[in-house]
Amino acid sequence: MTMPFIPYGQHRIDEEDIEAVVRVLRGEWLTQGPAIAEFESALSTICEVPHAVAVSSGTAALHCAFAAAGIIQGDEVITTPLTFSATAAAVAYCGGTPVFADIDARTYCLDSREVEKKITARTKAIVPVDFAGHPADYSALRAIADKYGLLLIADSCHALGAKYQGRPVGTYADMTILSFHPVKHIATGEGGAVLTLHDRFVEPLRVFRHHGIVKMPEQGGWYYEIERLGNNYRLTDIQAALGLSQLKKLDRFVERRREIAALYNRAFAPHEVVTTPYEASDVRSSYHLYLATLDVERIGKSRREIFDALREQGIGVQVHYTPLHLQPYYAKTYGYKPGDFPRAEAYYERAITLPLFPHLQDADVHRVTNVLLNQVSYATA
Repeated sequence: MTMPFIPYGQHRIDEEDIEAVVRVLRGEWLTQGPAIAEFESALSTICEVPHAVAVSSGTAALHCAFAAAGIIQGDEVITTPLTFSATAAAVAYCGGTPVFADIDARTYCLDSREVEKKITARTKAIVPVDFAGHPADYSALRAIADKYGLLLIADSCHALGAKYQGRPVGTYADMTILSFHPVKHIATGEGGAVLTLHDRFVEPLRVFRHHGIVKMPEQGGWYYEIERLGNNYRLTDIQAALGLSQLKKLDRFVERRREIAALYNRAFAPHEVVTTPYEASDVRSSYHLYLATLDVERIGKSRREIFDALREQGIGVQVHYTPLHLQPYYAKTYGYKPGDFPRAEAYYERAITLPLFPHLQDADVHRVTNVLLNQVSYATA
């Protein structure tokens, strides 16, 4: 009997979510109506920040943030190679240069010691990534940013609901990026937001998401001007209504993710060839991803062999991510090469992402662990 396929991530939509969307569909607004402001207000409250600007995706949020930060041709932005392409690509969209620094070997987040080595007269911002839901080392990064007069812009697309030193992500950086893609902590279909502590960024963010249009009613009710090009990065009221409904369940979603991570951790603890994710003592991860690393030398199988075997048995494992400096675009454009960031590469060679989402059942977790451990045991027998 073929077992059902278990994806690595999956959204959860219930009747409450559906009803919230239907109310918008029956109303007068489909986009840029009252649900947007309500969603932004709810995000601000939950994340304990004064401002949130909702946009059409996490990538759009990154682009908006870098534009609002004034990133232009010649500016450098230091970030991690261990992230989805959008983190660095959005820097390039603005004309800036992404400069990579290696990761911390335990958290897989940006290593603050490596960041300081990369700072030049052209550096404009530092962009840590809260990888897999584990917040970056914000105390150290904030100190470096302040020392050199740099902006700290956090890519927290993996980390809604996570906490650093008891406070939510979003409260440490000048701007913080969120994503509401279906595999993230809440889903709006596609969607994202920029959180900010500073009034000065709010209007530039809103203008950029709306084509760069600045309305000037004193010149006439129709009149507007465009001084700098923006983009159509508007979120719809349909998506915002879904996001509002999903936010009510965020705490429950994160708690279940942590329960699943704990089940994996207990199952793998006796097996030295499987390393479980590290969680710092001052951090509460929201576990967007569950990352196991495999001692492939001792196992005697490649990560590819194990990956393929799990996929063949209906376990939707994934790998997050190929380090960006190994991607052809970044290698050709910026001259990066294998060996430049050894810790990111060492992680990549051994990492495997296991299924993790709030409605994953305990029985499914046991199935995943059994299949993986059978592969490991067979290889080491």
